[in-house]
Amino acid sequence: MSRAVSTDDLVAWIRAFRDAVQQHKDELTRLDSEIGDADHGSNMARGLDAVVAKLDPAPATPAELFKTVGMTLVSSVGGASGPLYGTFFLRMGPALASDHADAAALGAALRAGVDGVVARGKAELGDKTMIDALAPALDAWDTAVTDGADPAGAARAAAEAAARGRDATEPLVARKGRASYLGERSAGHLDPGATSATLLLEALRDTLAGGA
Repeated sequence: MSRAVSTDDLVAWIRAFRDAVQQHKDELTRLDSEIGDADHGSNMARGLDAVVAKLDPAPATPAELFKTVGMTLVSSVGGASGPLYGTFFLRMGPALASDHADAAALGAALRAGVDGVVARGKAELGDKTMIDALAPALDAWDTAVTDGADPAGAARAAAEAAARGRDATEPLVARKGRASYLGERSAGHLDPGATSATLLLEALRDTLAGGA
């Protein structure tokens, strides 16, 4: 993989994320049935199908791509997931001005996206949400970039950190979202949002590794 990520790479990432969610749709729904409304998998799959339907022809720039992705998710995904994932991509677009982004630029765009999710959902690390996967993933990305990693290497480090963050949600008591209504009963279950967020980072890792 070159040290630059193109719009085509980013389109491939979104398609890979859709495929991953489709593959794990039942798992996401099962996790959400334990502590939520049992619709995370179906909602995300439906929304991402709608997104991919709008990617042919592919948008010409990252800003156009992420605006399309974000607006489609907001309008087509029910519950909290649509606004949160939609905000993530809508914030990424303006932060990624170049059609050929290096690892630092892509990391900054990812951080802008996560900052948008935090602002919208008011969640913090440890609240048993998607932030528990995304926050450590960003930190790992930044560390990898500081150590000289290219986009593929940074994505690999971020995906590994996201998976660890996802797994760390199992013993937590939820403090945000539908799961928080369960109180102590929310402990002992993986958070579905952290699980889908991990799929997002793993899809980016696999997409960039494919160009190595």
